Amino acid sequence: MWLIVVEFQEAFQLFDNRGDGKIHVAQIGDALRALGLNPTEADVKKFTHSYKSDERVSFEVFLPIYQQISKSRSADTVEDFMEGLRHFDKDGNGFISSAELRHLLTTLGEKLTDDEVVEQLLQGQEDSQGNVNYEEFVKLVMSG
Repeated sequence: MWLIVVEFQEAFQLFDNRGDGKIHVAQIGDALRALGLNPTEADVKKFTHSYKSDERVSFEVFLPIYQQISKSRSADTVEDFMEGLRHFDKDGNGFISSAELRHLLTTLGEKLTDDEVVEQLLQGQEDSQGNVNYEEFVKLVMSG
């Protein structure tokens, strides 16, 4: 456990641009992502709303935030996301239309723009009929 904390502290220090052992509150989401979590902006705000945007926090403040977000997000598994997308698989063949997936990603949850969906997520995922294998898509997205 001690080794893991040391590794986390080293990653945290990469965001410490002043060398004072602290990072800006605005960097907490990026630091969490650097440590392998994928929090939403809402997740980050839930734990940082009491801080001023220009405030800096120490590793001792950051670590409990990491632990809380890690616990709350661990339930989000590949299977959970595939189960959600399975409802849109009308033919039961493992594919959904890219248009439908684009609509879901731009209108539900933490909304993405059309450009983000096309450029970052669907690039190379569509088959010749305009469908996406959602199992492969979810694994790709969840792997970072």
